Amino acid sequence: MSRSDYYDLNIHVLPDGSSSVNQMLSIANHLGYSGIGITNHIDKEPSSDTSHEDIELIQGVQIEVRNSSKLHGLVGKFRKKVDVLVVHGGSESINRSAVENPNVDILTNLPTGRDNGFNHVLAKSAHDNEVAIAFNLDAIIKQRGGRRVHALAHFRKNLQLARKYNVSTVLTSNAMSCYDIRAPGEMIALAGLFGMEKNEANAALSTIPEGIIKRNRRNSSTPQGVRIIQYNSQELC
Repeated sequence: MSRSDYYDLNIHVLPDGSSSVNQMLSIANHLGYSGIGITNHIDKEPSSDTSHEDIELIQGVQIEVRNSSKLHGLVGKFRKKVDVLVVHGGSESINRSAVENPNVDILTNLPTGRDNGFNHVLAKSAHDNEVAIAFNLDAIIKQRGGRRVHALAHFRKNLQLARKYNVSTVLTSNAMSCYDIRAPGEMIALAGLFGMEKNEANAALSTIPEGIIKRNRRNSSTPQGVRIIQYNSQELC
């Protein structure tokens, strides 16, 4: 599979993360991605002063709420402004609100504690409303000991549910720094730790995220959020 197939749709830049947009794009291009989705939280809008070529910058947003009653209003507010709309998971009520809303693209950051708030009912709703489930691999990379074991166990359970109900899945780095991005091959290998087959992992990095982007651009009357960014080797971290 060519490098142009790969997308990471959960990247955070300044002021949400610690690296600039251009630093993230330079590293992602170097590692073999054709595009990355900047999904800063809604109160931490990234800079938009970019004007180069070679790798796509896909405009996204990540919505995080403590009260599920606020979620639908925020989804409606941002839906037409972005190509990728992500909801930060939390309690079961928040997760339910996310997967029941067809305007949500991806449910991410599901808790990896004793109860991650994702079950058979929510998996069926995710399928019905075409909401993808993200496996943020930073939970495996950054955690150690018991926390890492719990994360892997929850990933296995969520993968089984996704398979049973034919829920789309995406692999993401949840990168907060240019040092957090991992090459596609490494992402695919890490996904094998919780039972994802190579073809599933490839799709979760390529055809599934690409399909999300194309669907939203097709449905938008005024295409927004795509800026072409040039790889500059001088901006590598």
